[in-house]
Amino acid sequence: MAVDYTVIVVYLAGMLAMGWWGMRRAKSKSDFLVAGRRLGPVMYSGTMAAIVLGGASTIGGVGLGYQYGLSGAWMVFTIGLGLLALSVFFSARIARLKVYTVSEMLDLRYGGRAGLISGVVMWAYTLMLAVTSTIAYATIFDVLFDMNRTLAIVLGGSIVVAYSTLGGMWSITLTDMVQFVVKTVGVLLLLLPIAVVKAGGFSEMKAKLPTEYFDPLGIGGETIFTYVLIYTFGMLIGQDIWQRVFTARNDRTAKWGGTVAGTYCLVYALAGAVIGTAAKVLYPKLPSADAAFATIVKDELPVGVRGLVLAAALAAVMSTSSGALIACATVANNDIWSRLRGVVKRDTAGDHDEVKGNRAFILVMGIAVICTAIAIDNVVEALTVAYNLLVGGLLVPILGGLLWKRGTVHGALASVVVGGLAVIGLMASYGILANEPVYYGLLLSLAAYVIVSLATPATDAAVLAAWRERLAGRDAEPVSEPVPVHQ
Repeated sequence: MAVDYTVIVVYLAGMLAMGWWGMRRAKSKSDFLVAGRRLGPVMYSGTMAAIVLGGASTIGGVGLGYQYGLSGAWMVFTIGLGLLALSVFFSARIARLKVYTVSEMLDLRYGGRAGLISGVVMWAYTLMLAVTSTIAYATIFDVLFDMNRTLAIVLGGSIVVAYSTLGGMWSITLTDMVQFVVKTVGVLLLLLPIAVVKAGGFSEMKAKLPTEYFDPLGIGGETIFTYVLIYTFGMLIGQDIWQRVFTARNDRTAKWGGTVAGTYCLVYALAGAVIGTAAKVLYPKLPSADAAFATIVKDELPVGVRGLVLAAALAAVMSTSSGALIACATVANNDIWSRLRGVVKRDTAGDHDEVKGNRAFILVMGIAVICTAIAIDNVVEALTVAYNLLVGGLLVPILGGLLWKRGTVHGALASVVVGGLAVIGLMASYGILANEPVYYGLLLSLAAYVIVSLATPATDAAVLAAWRERLAGRDAEPVSEPVPVHQ
């Protein structure tokens, strides 16, 4: 295992070095939060794929393959579909807005009064998303070093917080690009073919497993529908995803680079399911499906390769964790704290101070994420809460603002409040893992948006005209913070 340990330690040291190097490039707020909006197609595609394919997609995707066979690919597959839909239909318009957060987009569209409430909901989502990724360090470091759960979370979380705090999005972009390469080599080029060969090939896998393991819909129609509702639509509106769209150099990069990343996700989904299916042949009686990834890596891969594949799993967790962390801090600082203080910067003289402020928020949010991850043990429940809040509370007002000009600020606020409270109440009633909360919460959110929008005066023509100019890319990036809610 000495060689494997060396591979992991070198990888972790490299992440910290990337953070230090990225700090030298983060000279302004735009550099720190959205990498200066300068990413070209290659880096944009790699980093976008890295952030959406986290520990749940890697370890969880293999676990679903172990439990359901090829149809276990559906969870990650719907993530890829969501990224494709975002890239093809919305990313160019989103990139042209030149904002930093989803709530700023809502302010522009509805007239400056929807940001605070939507910011609170988005902050809760990004916080829980960061927490779920951080919890996953315990699994990986336990396999690597037989490490105590709390120590593993603190170690993995501290490395991510360190490089994210140092260089912001520049550091995260650099590390995500490395993580994308490591995941591609470790999972697709090494673990996938080795797992299939060790299981005796596809013919042997088919002979040893029930036929439903090779049924594309074996996981169940209702489960697939729920995945589409939560993950496909979640990809369309998450701050962590939008913040990556904002890094694109231009419309074409956002559209085609995202399409490449979405297609990569579809391949990754199938690979995870196949690896899980092979693990079922090799280890038919594992105590937990989520143990399939670690077991096949630990027992079937040669020295050195094992270290690289475990580094790939660590890369998957770190990429999602860092993306969620900077999104959480950006929302907390720009959408909540700045509005509560009522501070509006009218010039760029304090731009460097803004970098310091955002850096401080990443550090504070990172500590909060690590502490919350230590206190919470159930990754699936935390992730479900995050996506239920996101989809139930924000899907309708965001897509409504992009697609329906009659939507009003009152309709948007009603939609956020009704949808968010409905999801929370229904999760308390039906259970966190039930499908009903997101179904009914989304329907209630839509009803509130349409009814209240039609019952209130239409959005001011000047606001809509300014919105159309920004969507068309004819308005320059603003130099001020969003208007506080009380103005």
